[in-house]
Amino acid sequence: MLEPIVLKLGGAIFENETALANLCQALASVQERPLVLVHGGGVIVESLLAHLGLVSEKIEGLRVTPHTQIDYVTGALAGTANKKLTAAILRQGRAAVGLCLGDGGLCRVTELDAKFGAVGQCDSGDPELLSTLLEQHYLPVISSIGIGDDGQLYNVNADQAAVAIGKMLQGPLVLLSDVPGVLDENGQLIESLDQSQAEQLMASGTIHGGMAVKVKAALDASEAMQQVVILAGWKDADALAKLLMGESVGTTVNATNTIEKY
Repeated sequence: MLEPIVLKLGGAIFENETALANLCQALASVQERPLVLVHGGGVIVESLLAHLGLVSEKIEGLRVTPHTQIDYVTGALAGTANKKLTAAILRQGRAAVGLCLGDGGLCRVTELDAKFGAVGQCDSGDPELLSTLLEQHYLPVISSIGIGDDGQLYNVNADQAAVAIGKMLQGPLVLLSDVPGVLDENGQLIESLDQSQAEQLMASGTIHGGMAVKVKAALDASEAMQQVVILAGWKDADALAKLLMGESVGTTVNATNTIEKY
């Protein structure tokens, strides 16, 4: 069996039904490639909390999740977001199974810091459930809700969750967002980046804002996994399908510039 590709998907795609359908069509077009999808869903969480009249706060870029709100956040991520993705993939003809980080002990989750509330940090757990599903040609769709040894529910950063799953499966990690990759000052795609190049481009302001956050996450993931990490977009279904078949798409981030490329 080919090594599985771990795809991390941000929540912005839930605001674009056409893009969601195109993404799932791309996933279904490569039936022979084992895939694992790890997702967040901040836009769905924020919408639900606002509807309930609750305030959503972030500290250091992480969403504070009061213990009184974790049931709602779990419903938004492991419920609405997870099942929307699973349903969209099933509609395109690929078998999918919706999961959370706690199912089958996929990840070991502990409390991050009391100031964040019910927010967890995670590390790789037991791969047996994923291995079984992948062998049977299912596409696991994993929400970033974890279950601690204390039996409590935790909201886990989706990037960190994807890294933990990637380390466990030893497969390539692709961080998908609404942009095709990292762009230079002329708007052209940068095909590869290492730590030094990324720092120079961030210092000059070429990489800034949300893209700087994405690049830093990719560098951290590359260092942690000792593998390259790919930043690519979900808007172009054809390009994504090529990426899943091993073609060069997006920006390859290599923390040390010595790691074997995907």
